[in-house]
Amino acid sequence: MSANPPSSSRELRALQLAVGVYVFVFAIKLVAYFMTGVLALLAESVHSLTDLVIATFIVLAFVYSRKTADEAHQYGHARAQNVAALVAATLFISFTSVQLYEEAFNQLVGQVPNTYQHLPLAIGIVVLSMVAEATPLIGLFRHTYRGPAATAQLTDLINDELALVAVLIGTIFLIQGYPIADPIAVIIVATIIAASGVVLLLHNASYLLGRSPDAAFLTRAADIAQAVNGVKQVHELRGEYIGPGMVHLEMHVAVAPGTSIEDADRIADEVQSRLATDGGCQYCTVHAEPDRPHVDRKFPLKMS
Repeated sequence: MSANPPSSSRELRALQLAVGVYVFVFAIKLVAYFMTGVLALLAESVHSLTDLVIATFIVLAFVYSRKTADEAHQYGHARAQNVAALVAATLFISFTSVQLYEEAFNQLVGQVPNTYQHLPLAIGIVVLSMVAEATPLIGLFRHTYRGPAATAQLTDLINDELALVAVLIGTIFLIQGYPIADPIAVIIVATIIAASGVVLLLHNASYLLGRSPDAAFLTRAADIAQAVNGVKQVHELRGEYIGPGMVHLEMHVAVAPGTSIEDADRIADEVQSRLATDGGCQYCTVHAEPDRPHVDRKFPLKMS
């Protein structure tokens, strides 16, 4: 199961590296735009500036999500990463992509005439940006587990690489004498950003709405509980993610009729301990009750 929260120090370093890379590529893309006149480079510099703001916010949310539980947030603050990913998705869709579409269509209809120069420099800047952004991308991609914040950042970096490929191809066509390639490259960049924003939005919204672990996780949890001596059956099993790889699980375990309160409590404690150590459940609530074989129990519980 994939519910154990891994060490997050490497994720944090990769996110911090991404912030530094964005500062660098934003500066060189903006300078390259003024030197070459390639609109796609201006689009990429705006893209990088937005990325810088988003990455900074994601880093802050990542750090905040590691705060321990308190009176107001009794299951911790891990969902801050989902919130950060939703904000990133909203900015992708509502700000960056819309602005880039506007710039591209203005040039397509001739409202923004442009002259180009030093186009080989533009190609060099694009390639340099691709190499620079590949460093944090590889760092995040090598992680076997990524939380919502790191996933949002990884998605952003992949978008950047795809967008830079489009800009590179567009610039090559510019050199060949096809000026329409510039706004077309910008439209491709905007579409990539918008599409990834929609994916991030849908994915993280499901977690904030109380997404449950998959059937394999719940079945494994039930098997662990039923392996405890004294447990007759497991029912009314529910779970939801409360953060990256963090699960809140509730279940009822049936014990033999006539079992003393002390023994039932001991059995419930043993189930809870095994779920924490073997089942990847950080917050477990186990209720012990007498076994009633004539009652039809359903697993997992079907909610009406």
